[in-house]
Amino acid sequence: MPTAYSCIDIDSVRNARTEREPYNYLVASHVILPDAVGGLRRDFPDIRETGFFPEEDVERHGAFASLLEEMKGREISEIVSGKLDIDLVDKPKMITIRKLSAAKDGRIHTDSEAKIATLLVYLNDAWQDSPAGRLRVLRNGTDFEAMAEEISPVTGSLFAFRRADNSWHGHTSFVGERRVVQMTWLRSQADVDRKKSRGSLSHFFKKVLRFG
Repeated sequence: MPTAYSCIDIDSVRNARTEREPYNYLVASHVILPDAVGGLRRDFPDIRETGFFPEEDVERHGAFASLLEEMKGREISEIVSGKLDIDLVDKPKMITIRKLSAAKDGRIHTDSEAKIATLLVYLNDAWQDSPAGRLRVLRNGTDFEAMAEEISPVTGSLFAFRRADNSWHGHTSFVGERRVVQMTWLRSQADVDRKKSRGSLSHFFKKVLRFG
């Protein structure tokens, strides 16, 4: 039975533009249905720490919970698999959520080898004119100006890529609210469990240091 979508415009995902240079990635806009925008703004978790949080560590309800379930559905994995030339359908998935960015976030990286592919959905009402906080697809691991493309993190922007030794990406320093949901396909459930445990432990120690 086809999935009934209340948050994701699945046609926008299907029509995402696919690129092969400098690595395999896809970009789409308007992937959030207009009627869902208000609910997602209202139901986004009240995260008060910087960094990415595993979905199990945040409150999920209403439209936001629906969005996560739609992202994890088989159809999204099938579409991204076809566009990135890799089979992701039966791979374990992990969702993490960020609301606040710190100055150190966004440094250039490729992602760890445990990750096969990653998809980002942005949920910010608007974005500033400056390049700060805009995701960049990069041609090397040292120069933010050596970019193939720049993606604004406004609501409905989607970016997904196949992890490779040259899948360089990042954003210039930004401090403040930058809402994003990240879904990653990993090699094994053990990789998922390890990353979730590491993320939860990191946030626990941040709280201890802040309030201790």
